[in-house]
Amino acid sequence: MMQILNIAAYKFVPLDDLPALQTALLDALKPRGIKGTVLLAEEGINLFLAAGSSDIHDFLAWLRSDARFHDLEIRESRSHAQPFRKLLVKIKPEIIRMNHPAIRPTAGRAPAVDAATLKRWLDSGHDDQGRPVVTLDTRNTFEVDVGTFRNAIDWRIDKFTEFPQAVLDHRHELEGKTVVSFCTGGIRCEKAAIFMQEAGVTHVYQLDGGILKYFEESGHAHFAGECFVFDERRALDSALQPKVNVGALSDS
Repeated sequence: MMQILNIAAYKFVPLDDLPALQTALLDALKPRGIKGTVLLAEEGINLFLAAGSSDIHDFLAWLRSDARFHDLEIRESRSHAQPFRKLLVKIKPEIIRMNHPAIRPTAGRAPAVDAATLKRWLDSGHDDQGRPVVTLDTRNTFEVDVGTFRNAIDWRIDKFTEFPQAVLDHRHELEGKTVVSFCTGGIRCEKAAIFMQEAGVTHVYQLDGGILKYFEESGHAHFAGECFVFDERRALDSALQPKVNVGALSDS
């Protein structure tokens, strides 16, 4: 039986007390033996954590007692061993770096499509209005190479800060199509969809919850390979089980 509960979560929410919140999080995480990474920025929180199930749930109850995080949604998976080597709580300019400060999901999300709807669209090849549907991978090249949706658009970016220019360079390829941006857990595709809207892409959605949520709800349909994750498990299959164990790679 796998004893370690792994969680991933993010929320775009205005935060104005970052040093105090950083200290409070460390004080809550350390005694519970939880390891992983929490990123804090004025735009919100992004976390990847692992520990015993009771410790994780106890921490989540504490975190959700803060009104700003009461509705925090998490992605869960399990592993035999702790996939993180240490605990880090960092303050950053952005919880996912895009270098476009005007793109603020706290001001309003781009339309989202759930896993079941995307699967139905991919089954038929078009959306409910009959437009061709394409998936757009917003992740880095090395992540895409581990696994992605079949026939997904992949602009071979090395870091997410390259995504906005890639949109401007390839925008004409998206005309007349319904575009569904996707990433691991939803955070990058949320910013990506907003940027594409502002760049004039007419029919654009984000995949709600990313690949991990899609695996939970729709399995491996239309997906080739596994989903890369930034810890020592390296990749998860459609049952959210680790496929390979190698040293952790650093996020870029």
